[in-house]
Amino acid sequence: MRESMTEATPAKQQPRNIINVVGAAIVRNGKVLCAQRGEGKSLAGFWEFPGGKIEPHETAREAMHREIEEELLCEVEVADEVCTSSYDYDFGTVVLTSFVCHLLNGTPRLTEHHEIRWLSPDEMLTLDWAPADREAVQLICAMDFTRK
Repeated sequence: MRESMTEATPAKQQPRNIINVVGAAIVRNGKVLCAQRGEGKSLAGFWEFPGGKIEPHETAREAMHREIEEELLCEVEVADEVCTSSYDYDFGTVVLTSFVCHLLNGTPRLTEHHEIRWLSPDEMLTLDWAPADREAVQLICAMDFTRK
């Protein structure tokens, strides 16, 4: 009598949804603009650097300019890239490229976020940051913006 053997086949893993985004650490007078995500959005209540998705035809820097104009109704100079980090959320993997930015024109205004605040590095460390932003927060808090 021959026993039938069935090999267990591993479940096919679905490819993760990759979401490429940018975030702006806008610096003014030694403080950084921090934004709290609004109700009804994913990650509501978490803090983040303003920004958004990179469109297929854009570079990260182009997306940074566009997103700040759309979200905060102002214009920035995109300076140094801080880091690129990723985080696996339940809705996909967010790949975040963060930049230091400086205001060129306008005053940041709320259009999408619940709240925005200008904070010192010490104050930034007290906020509940979105996981994808945490690496950039640590690096930005270690920078010296007192001369800008």
